[in-house]
Amino acid sequence: MTTFNDFADILQSHVSDVDWGRIKDLPITGFVSDSRKVAGGEIFVLLSVNPDIKSKAKGYIDSINSQAVLSEISASDMGVDNAKMPIVHIANLRLILGDLVKAYLQKTGVAALPKVVAVTGTNGKTTISQLTAQLSSLANHKTAVMGTAGNGILPNLAPSTHTTLEVVALQHAIYDYAKADVECIALEASSHGLHQHRLQGVPITVAVYSNLSRDHLDYHADMDDYAGAKARLFDKALFPTLTHAIINADDEFSEIFIRQAKQSGLTIWTYSTKDSTADFFAKQISPSLNGVELVIQTPQGEMTVKSPLLGLFNVANLLASIGASLAMNVSFDEIINNIKHLKGARGRMEQVPSERGSFIVDYAHTPDAVEQVLSSLRTHCAGTLFAVLGCGGDRDKGKRPLMTKSALKFADKVILTADNPRSENPNEILKDMQAGLDCESHYKIEIEPDRKLAIELAVKLAGENDIVAILGKGHETYQEIKGVRYDFDDRVVVGEMTQKWGK
Repeated sequence: MTTFNDFADILQSHVSDVDWGRIKDLPITGFVSDSRKVAGGEIFVLLSVNPDIKSKAKGYIDSINSQAVLSEISASDMGVDNAKMPIVHIANLRLILGDLVKAYLQKTGVAALPKVVAVTGTNGKTTISQLTAQLSSLANHKTAVMGTAGNGILPNLAPSTHTTLEVVALQHAIYDYAKADVECIALEASSHGLHQHRLQGVPITVAVYSNLSRDHLDYHADMDDYAGAKARLFDKALFPTLTHAIINADDEFSEIFIRQAKQSGLTIWTYSTKDSTADFFAKQISPSLNGVELVIQTPQGEMTVKSPLLGLFNVANLLASIGASLAMNVSFDEIINNIKHLKGARGRMEQVPSERGSFIVDYAHTPDAVEQVLSSLRTHCAGTLFAVLGCGGDRDKGKRPLMTKSALKFADKVILTADNPRSENPNEILKDMQAGLDCESHYKIEIEPDRKLAIELAVKLAGENDIVAILGKGHETYQEIKGVRYDFDDRVVVGEMTQKWGK
């Protein structure tokens, strides 16, 4: 029988003598952080994940049959008296929870955990993690991937609820992959996930940083706070298993991450499409709509490869993935041989088949991402470049006009439409997107709140030499309006409209 006493080294210094006496001999049959999933006797973990959790906590505790509650909130703050199970208040619970759950799961029987590559940054996390996972899998290492585009052992992914799972679910996922003999996991480390210590206890070997641009300022106080959250990934005090840092030297915030990696004593490899002194440097780049031919300088020698991925930013993503793969002991020759077999992440610069014209679906939902996608497509476009663009509701409003300006910088025609309005009025979001535009810009803009009609308009207008970029939703298969998710897949709609209009 497993009890709290088995994990005294993790817990004892964080609880009072009184609490320890109450729980040390209690049996543990599991940890659950969702009160609806407490089946009978597990330890319920209560985290203060949102401001109204205190008012709801009493209802959670009254409704469950648990051995004990480990809580970030004290019983008095929750208004709970004489609970039917011990409530142990641990103010810094997040700092030990991952280790605690991991130790419990390993005690139930698994030999070794997979090595983990964790990728952080505003843009590129999904692509870098997926490319890294593919290079590992193609080299015959059983590999899992976790992030926005899905979780699972390649090639079988299931939809994910979060970019980075909450800590209990994440530890269970890693344990399940270990039982399935997975050797490597490539996962996305969001700023929310790092700030909330969701990755605590994860055996990260390689940390990758892609870039930083405006996003999530509805959550973070400012860009410094945002950068600071992401830089936690390179702190060996938080992740003792870290050995390597792979960092984008072209990004203006890179020094923050290099400095943290140096303080942690990590092996630092930089990558760049501009700086020849970087460890991984694309010294020759020949792009086309069929991919990119590259000559790449690496610490292990020069490689000449053909990547099927579109866009200059995907060259940077590939460099990061090559670095991460080498750090995970994938061989140099295997990487060269397998790059041609790579597939872009779903909904990231994804081409929708058509008889004429080029139609691209991408998840770009920040000003920088919009600019990166459209600037890359601009170099290939012999005709008109169309952009269909929306902004999500209930998110950072300040980035909305910036996204429109990024689109106008490179597209010839911009069709503004809805993304996921959530609880907001789509027309109010569209007004925000047009704030501060001059008269000349308005001549390049069409407004169509209905996303399906906006896509149809772009398809109808596009000629044989034109490119249409549908931005914002990428891999998503729904549109969220007033709390309801309706079926909506940009790729499916583009396919329907190209058939309807003979393109």
